[in-house]
Order: sequence, then structure tokens, then C-alpha cells
Amino acid sequence: MVVGDITSSTDVLVIGGGPGGYVAAIRAGQLDLDVTLVEMDAYGGTCLNRGCIPSKAMISASDIAHDATQAEEMGIYADPAVDLQGMVDWKDQLVTRLTKGVESLSERAGAHLIEGRAEFASPGRARIVASGEGQGSESIEFDNAIIATGSRPIEVPGFEFDGERILASEHALSLDSVPESMVVVGGGYIGMELATVYQKLGCDVTIVEMLDSPLPQYGSDITDVVHERAEELGIDFHFGQRASEWEEDGDGLVVRTEDEDGNLTAFDAEKCLVAVGREPVTDTLNLDAVDVETDDNGCIVTDGQTRTTEETIFAVGDVAGEPMLAHKAFKEGEVAAEVVAGEPSALDHQAVPAAVFTDPEIGTVGMTEAEAEEAGFDPITGQMPLRASGRALSLNEKEGFVRVVADGESGFILGAQIVGPEASELVAELTLAIEMGATLEDVAQTIHVHPTLSEAVHEAVKGAKGESIHY
Repeated sequence: MVVGDITSSTDVLVIGGGPGGYVAAIRAGQLDLDVTLVEMDAYGGTCLNRGCIPSKAMISASDIAHDATQAEEMGIYADPAVDLQGMVDWKDQLVTRLTKGVESLSERAGAHLIEGRAEFASPGRARIVASGEGQGSESIEFDNAIIATGSRPIEVPGFEFDGERILASEHALSLDSVPESMVVVGGGYIGMELATVYQKLGCDVTIVEMLDSPLPQYGSDITDVVHERAEELGIDFHFGQRASEWEEDGDGLVVRTEDEDGNLTAFDAEKCLVAVGREPVTDTLNLDAVDVETDDNGCIVTDGQTRTTEETIFAVGDVAGEPMLAHKAFKEGEVAAEVVAGEPSALDHQAVPAAVFTDPEIGTVGMTEAEAEEAGFDPITGQMPLRASGRALSLNEKEGFVRVVADGESGFILGAQIVGPEASELVAELTLAIEMGATLEDVAQTIHVHPTLSEAVHEAVKGAKGESIHY
């Protein structure tokens, strides 16, 4: 039985229930707006269901298994057995708990939740195709709409995802056993994180990357630390290689790559993970029905208030372009809802931090020294190597550093680059410093707990002032 098309209305139609969408819905509800949130897949979006949370759960679990085998110098001898299905089940329990939490928080804020796909019919009207066969559709008239449809993995021609041999990141997070071998196409953050997980679980991992280093968006002094650790773990790297084709080989496959001179190399493996980046999801929206422009990369063009080229339509998160980060989506979702509610809100942050959960982690915010020079500053830097940190050594972590970049004239902190344990946490202090307009002196005069990794931030700041104590 097909349900007939019905029409309803709402103040705010939010399309997509990921980090940008559900935050926008909750904030709009807090501001007493009538909100309808439409999600075509799973509340929480890619981040919660197939990205940030499940991958970090797998990283934590694989770290425990691996670290137990590497603690002999601490007097600990262990050979843990890994049940990958049990690990995946635990990860799925976390995801289920959090997705239910997103639904509950959205409903408690007053949002009306609809499972289905939303597409525009006109600037003030959308059609919702309900999930499930025979469920029909409905039309919603809206005063404002917030697009938060997110992104999806880019497919390499000839390497279309099948979930069996050719994997996207979501498939790699749900395998039922550890493969004997895996080729990872792409040395970016997703490829590096998942390659590290599977190498630590006992898989023989090979990474092929078109460029000449992993994580090419970061400086070589940062990537060298991660690259060297990955090679110590046993990951095999092949740079300057483009994945060209593959074929089945028994229970596995052969991946062929090509260098710039046309030379071919073949890699045998049980699985192939393709992780070459992500693209915005806009093809579900029928943007031709509204005056919403996209850029050359297919991302929706927005202004400092997340408004698109259509006055009543906003866009947040990955669909609005780089950086494709969940915490950036959180902020944009709040701003979009506040602007719709008539609040004087805008994206006025000074910097957006980023983290990569490799081994060791990377955390960055603001400007590098070179970027500061290009921007017209006369930068000074301070750096604290973690081999001089008592807390790092007590964690059996010897590699990495904290670097702080500041303006030499005013002392204002401009940026930071961290590679080491808990870099994703350490970068928060320096993000706050940049946002508040703090100087080197402000942080240098702040007492940090001993012994902690945060002392390395303090020491790097004092180093920039020429007052280093412990290094």
C-alpha cells in the first residue's frame, strides 16, 4: 500500500542528521523554532556511524592489543588473542548507544524526525521520499532550510566498492576477521589510520600513494615521525604510484599500480582499501530547483553565516567544503540555526584545529612558521621534543614534539604543530590561546600540572621566549 502525498510546514527544514545537521536541529529547537530533521540513512551521519567514532574505537582497541606485545622493557610479557568480530561488536555497541542519544537529544529539543530523502521542489518547498518500500512521500513547506548532507568516499575508476575485496573505510571498520594482507590506496589520514589499525592487529599492510609522502598536507618534520613509526610497525610504503587496475586471484586479488614513467607494479593481497578522499553529497537534493551554487569541487558555496546563494537556504558541514571536520560542522550548525532565528551569529573563529589519529597522533591549529611569514608576521617559534618530557617517557613514548608559532613583535600565539601521544588533546589549549588572543607570556605564566604531556606546551612557549628550562 502506498501512502498518498501529504503536505506539512515547518520553520526550519534540516536535511541530514550528521554532526552539522543534528546540532543545527537541536540549536534551532532551543531557540523555539519549529524544526523538522530529515535523515535518509542513520542519525549521527558518517562521523558517528562509519567514521570518527567507530574508527577511533578500533584504533583504541588495536593499540591495547599491540601495546601489550611491546612492553617487555617495562617487565610485561603478553601475547593477546584478537577476536576481530568481538572488537567490531563492541564498536557497534558504542555507535548504537550514541546514535540513539542523537535521536533522543534532537527529539527532546523539539525536532520532528523523519526517515527519508529530502529533495527540493522550489525555494520554499521540499519533497520527502520516505525510507522503506511502499512508504510513499510527503511535501514540506519551509521558511528556511539547512543542508547537511555530508560527504562520501571518492571511488577510483575501476576500483568501485564491493565491500568484499574493494573496501571503503566503512567496510574496513566491519570486517569479521583480520585479513592476512591488505593494500591501502591512499596515504591520507583515513588510509594511514586504518592501515595502522590492521598492521597492529597482525595484517601485512602495503600503502600505495601518488605523492611522495604520507599525509602530504603536513610538513615533513611531522610526517617523518609518523612515517618512521609506521615502517617500524611493518607497513610497506610505495610512493609515486597510481592504482590503475585490479583482478581477482583465488581468494584474494592483485592490485596493479603505475608510476609517472608508465612502469607497472603488482601487489598481491587479500583485501584492498581505497581511501583517496571524500566528495560532497549533493546529487540527492535536486539543487536545480533552487538557486544554490556549487564550486568546482561540487561543494555548496556559503558565506560567513553559512547562507547559500539562495537567501533562505543554508549549508553546513562537509557539503559546504573544506575542512571536512566534524567539529567544524558542529560550529556551522549552531551558527546556521542562530542566524535563522535572527541572532547576530557568524563564523568568527580565529582558527580551526585538526587532528590525525595515527601513531603517534598529529594535532595542528593556526599558522605554520612559513604561513606566518607569508601573512606578513615576523614569527618566532619554540619547540619541545617529547624525548625530554618525563611524562612522555613514562608512557614509553620518545618521538615527537610540540611547536608553537608566535608573532615576534607582539608575542601573540599564531599557531601550533604537535606530533606525539594525545596530540589531539594537547592542541586544545593552543586553540583556546589563539581564539582568546593570548600571548606567549600568558601561557608561560600559567602553571601546568606535573608530570603531564601539557608541560611540553608550556616548555615550547617558554622556548619561543628564550626561557626554556627543561630543554
